[in-house]
Parts: sequence; structure tokens; C-alpha cells
Amino acid sequence: MTTILPSGTNRATNKAPVDRQALSTRLLGSAAKKSYDPVVDIDWSAPVPEDLYGLSPEWSTLYGTPLWDRLDHSERVTLTIHEYCSISGIGIWFEHLLMQLVLRDIYGDDPAQPHVQWALTEIADECRHSVMFARTAQTFGAPSYGPPPALLKLGKAYAARADGPAAYAAILVAEEILDIFQRDLMKDERVQPLTRATSQIHVVEEARHMRFAREEVARRTPELSSWQLRKHRTLVAACAAIVAENLVQPQVYAAVGLDPEEARAAARGNEHYNARLRDASAGLVSFLRDVGLIAGQSERLWKRAGLL
Repeated sequence: MTTILPSGTNRATNKAPVDRQALSTRLLGSAAKKSYDPVVDIDWSAPVPEDLYGLSPEWSTLYGTPLWDRLDHSERVTLTIHEYCSISGIGIWFEHLLMQLVLRDIYGDDPAQPHVQWALTEIADECRHSVMFARTAQTFGAPSYGPPPALLKLGKAYAARADGPAAYAAILVAEEILDIFQRDLMKDERVQPLTRATSQIHVVEEARHMRFAREEVARRTPELSSWQLRKHRTLVAACAAIVAENLVQPQVYAAVGLDPEEARAAARGNEHYNARLRDASAGLVSFLRDVGLIAGQSERLWKRAGLL
């Protein structure tokens, strides 16, 4: 006997999608009650402690490797500060892409609709986050470590082509992995107060963005044809691989006198760090499997990225 699911129901999860406008209205109410302006909510004039890490040492790409063992405490502090600034700099780049994806998605929609007003609110959040991360690097005295030119070009192409489930899944790929990472940092007293403050702001506000993105992915994926589903799987897997590979740029290692290529090779082979990334992406991977966006040939890219 064939079971007929209601229109829009996701066959993997057997759940009807949440009403888009009702969810948007709730998220707008939440944003009105709890949002931040990092320019005024963070004390940018506070001194930077010399002995605190830029991120939890266990999240360093070199933690547990012979190269990490060679560094003294001061060098480890410097390395983790530069690693955090690199992750933040890549975050700025990705936020710029995500804002384009969201704007393209609502282009021409009635601005009186709650989902449009929510999208504009989300974009406003991302603008503040980008300024916050840029000022963080400035305060730490480190570069923002943006992506290399080839990746900038690739990102521009992705922003122009991705739509529907792939666009909102890209938001999840970037934000859900960083969410687990930043939840660790914000409660770690070994970490710089500035890192903890920026992490807390990002976690609180991105929780709303991720909720909306999950519902959009769950609502739209069942509407894809077979060939569209394969295309979206590939786009999402490519996005995941790019994010995982580029969070920490190799130039950061030069800040503590390490050879960038040698250190990058050590980071790529660091099973401790790779396991951390897999753990951080476990919830995302489970969700994307459930909705059908991880399956078939696309799994190879996820495995190559070390997220499976």
C-alpha cells in the first residue's frame, strides 16, 4: 500500500514544514528582544591579555602535533590568535556570500511579508558580524586573512548560481560548524575576553539564522526533481569542502616562525583537529542526510573534506 504524504512533507523526516510566515514572525520577535550592536556592546578599548589564547588550544589546527610541541606558551597564544582571526576573516567572506544569496532569494517579494522582513533582519545581523570580526582582528593586531584570489573568484560564481535548498544549506554549512566551535570558546576561561564576547554574540544571533535556514531546506528540498537534487547535493558538498579546507589560511603559521606549507601539511594530517571538525558537523550531516542532500556521489566530497 502506497502512503500519500501531504504536499510539501519531507519524505526522509516525515514532517510537515513549519509555516514560513509564522516562523519569520517569531524570529523577528526574538530579534527585537535579543540582538547586539558589537560596536557599543563590546569594550574595544580593553587591554588584550598576553597569556590568554585566541581560541581554545584544543581547537588549534596544530594541537597534538610535533609542531605544537615545539612552540612555547607565548607562541601558542600568538598562533591561536592568528587562527581565530583567520577563521573570522573567512567568516566575513562567507557572510558576504550569504547576504547575496539571501537577497537574491527575496528579490521581488512583497516587503510586507514577514519572511522578507526577517531576511533583511538577518542581513543586518551579518553586516554587524562582519564589522565585529574585522575589528577583532584589528584589536588583536593581526590580519583578517581573507581567502586567496582563486577562492574569491569561486565564491563569486557560487553566489551567482546557488539557490533554493543549496543556498540555505550553505548557510548551515558555514554557521553550524562555527556554532559548535564558538560555543566551546565562549565558556573557556583560558581564552581571550574579546574572543569570548564575539563568540557569544555570534552564537545567539546565528541560532535564529540557522533555524530559518533549516526550515527552508526542509521545505524546499522535496520540491526538487531528481536531476535538481543531484545538482544541489553537489553544490552543498562543494561548499562544505571549501569551508573545511579554508578556515585557517597557511599564512597564520608564519606569525610564529613556522613554514606555512609544512604547518599546513601537519594540520591536514592532524587527526585530533579532523575529529573535532567531524564532531562539530555531525548534527549538520545528520540533518542533510535526513532531507536527502547528502547521498550518492556527493558523499565523496564530504569524505574528502574530512567531515564524514
